[in-house]
Amino acid sequence: MSNGTPNAPAPAPKKKIGLLGCLGVIVVLVIIAALAVSGSYNSLNKLDQAVKTQWAQVENQYQRRADLVPNLVETVKGAAAFEKDTFTAVAEARAKAGQARLDPSNLNDPEAFAKFQQAQDGLSSALSRLMVVVEKYPELKATEAFRDLQNQLEGTENRITVERQRFNESAQAFNTKRMSFPTVLLAGFFGSRFAEKPYFKAQPGSETAPKVKF
Repeated sequence: MSNGTPNAPAPAPKKKIGLLGCLGVIVVLVIIAALAVSGSYNSLNKLDQAVKTQWAQVENQYQRRADLVPNLVETVKGAAAFEKDTFTAVAEARAKAGQARLDPSNLNDPEAFAKFQQAQDGLSSALSRLMVVVEKYPELKATEAFRDLQNQLEGTENRITVERQRFNESAQAFNTKRMSFPTVLLAGFFGSRFAEKPYFKAQPGSETAPKVKF
């Protein structure tokens, strides 16, 4: 029988507990990070879809205006047959506006967005000139057909203004979320998928009323 002191066993259980604890902390941190990333992505995606939905409303009102133009021009032609340059300008502006389609997937492209707005503003300017011409023909303004078309056009222009403002609000909500921390880090990983949204801007010179010269 040996009188020597037996060797103490290695504290293996404590080491295992420590490793498991560290592993548990890492797993928890990974889960928290995954939830944060998922939440940020879902928020961006929701706001992105809201922008696209509002864009559809903007397009609907622009299309409504474009549909009114032919009838409006034909009605005015009946009393203002000599204003050919004005009618030609309206027709050309309407054609350009119709060609300037902007797919929702291109809303992140500032250049494409600017071209779309420029084309629509061109039609707005042409229609404004047409309304100035109408002022020279009081008998036209007195007709029920013209008054009806004019009311429809004015109502549509008002709705365009409202929908553009709502689009800007949706774009601002998206951009604010996108540029907040840490969402801005996540957005960068998706390239143009979550790029900043552009805004509608006031048409240059819109603050100045057109001058009527006879």
